[in-house]
Amino acid sequence: MADILLATLNAQFIHASLGLRYLCANLNDLRDHAEIREFVIDQRPIDIVEHILDSNPRVVGFGIYIWNVTQTTEVVALLKTIRPDIHIVLGGPEVSYEAHEQRIVQLADFIVQGQGDLVFRDLCAKLLQGQAPAAKILQAERPPLDQLQSPYAHYTDADIEKRLIYVEASRGCPFKCEFCLSSLDKTAWPFAIDRFLADMDNLYRRGARHFKFVDRTFNLKIDTGIRILEFFLQRLDEALFLHFELVPDHLPARLREVIARFPPDSLQFEIGIQTFTPAVQSLISRRQDAGKTAANFNWLRTHSQVHIHADLILGLPGEDLAGIARSFNQLIALQPQEIQVGILKRLRGSPIIRHTGEYAMIYSPFPPYNILSTSLLDFTTLQRLTRFARYWDMVGNSGRFARTLPLLLGDDPFQRFLSLSDWLYARTSQTHQIALDRLFDLLHAAGGEALACEPAALRDGLWSDYQSCGLKKRPPFAPPFPPAADPGVTRSKTPPATQ
Repeated sequence: MADILLATLNAQFIHASLGLRYLCANLNDLRDHAEIREFVIDQRPIDIVEHILDSNPRVVGFGIYIWNVTQTTEVVALLKTIRPDIHIVLGGPEVSYEAHEQRIVQLADFIVQGQGDLVFRDLCAKLLQGQAPAAKILQAERPPLDQLQSPYAHYTDADIEKRLIYVEASRGCPFKCEFCLSSLDKTAWPFAIDRFLADMDNLYRRGARHFKFVDRTFNLKIDTGIRILEFFLQRLDEALFLHFELVPDHLPARLREVIARFPPDSLQFEIGIQTFTPAVQSLISRRQDAGKTAANFNWLRTHSQVHIHADLILGLPGEDLAGIARSFNQLIALQPQEIQVGILKRLRGSPIIRHTGEYAMIYSPFPPYNILSTSLLDFTTLQRLTRFARYWDMVGNSGRFARTLPLLLGDDPFQRFLSLSDWLYARTSQTHQIALDRLFDLLHAAGGEALACEPAALRDGLWSDYQSCGLKKRPPFAPPFPPAADPGVTRSKTPPATQ
């Protein structure tokens, strides 16, 4: 039983909500009356409601995000139907802007907009005392970070054993990229580093080894970045894995020296490129030095063991298909291990909306609000690009086609992979649920029909990758069995005796 239930629907079980743990930690005297319950978006809403009501809460707070608003709307509607007496409080980025037009906001009792770490506690105290505020929407000011209670003790031992551990050394972002809600921040605000590292030490001692930093600009303050990396180098073991978001054109020598000391499989950098087109960068208020970015990629690939996850966004205002092709090809040449090809989304409140009229930006009215067409990319083209992104994740990012992928991409990676994507969709009408052995067969056929790959090289590449995946079937591109190993021929171990 809990008077206050903190809940959200995560995209996958492995994700654990840092926001709920902040709210719980900062309930202070109400903490013993609260419980965290996390669900996943593929659970049935009616089952989620049943689990929530098992706790018989008086207040339920939901974290609302672009990936869970549709399912959570149904959960809230059911809760208000079954138990209208329960106070439903919503928070999170999806309800912090353009709130009045949203059905989930209409269903709920109260909305906390902005960083609700402290405001939520005050609201709960009033609701439990029967003193509901008159205003439905409460605007939270940015809290002083030194007044916040640490959330990390609210990761359970089961969380540490089985889930990603999200942490933050700072909040906010000084950059103004208009597709991102962080562009509304004036700067970045750091947590006190000594206290933060003490929290990390406690997590480490409890067994945490996979730390995902949610800071937008980990390498903004070099001294702080070095202290954090040095802290983990002192605790390095084979299970440690760290994920950071990195500004691509800011990698001074002091930081490089520390990065180079990490072994393989311990450090991942997520590097947002988004576009290499200068006019588009300017249009969306993104500053990025292409020369320094390329030099830093080259250094990371040749002098460190870092796994690089780079991001591109397709459908930005002012970018045509040729510009997307150039950006993709430039990024391929920089050789990151992964390229996340994303389709532009209109996050509620983000300044990207100012380009809607001039560039005829039409977005889906349904979450996650993907761009459907622009003045330079029609609907059909953006559908092709959406499939491109999905197939790229399946083939380019999976790590299963190390030998085959260079043959497929050739000397014009974007155009050749777009041709492959078109061929795959024409053949299968699918972008999901393609079995791996079937995907190998499809790539074998497409490599010949759509891309004119050299047959022997394609067969050798596919067969090598196929064996690396541990698949057991005998594919059509497999080399023939040697005569002595032909499973259809039975030979005696000794010749028959002669008379």
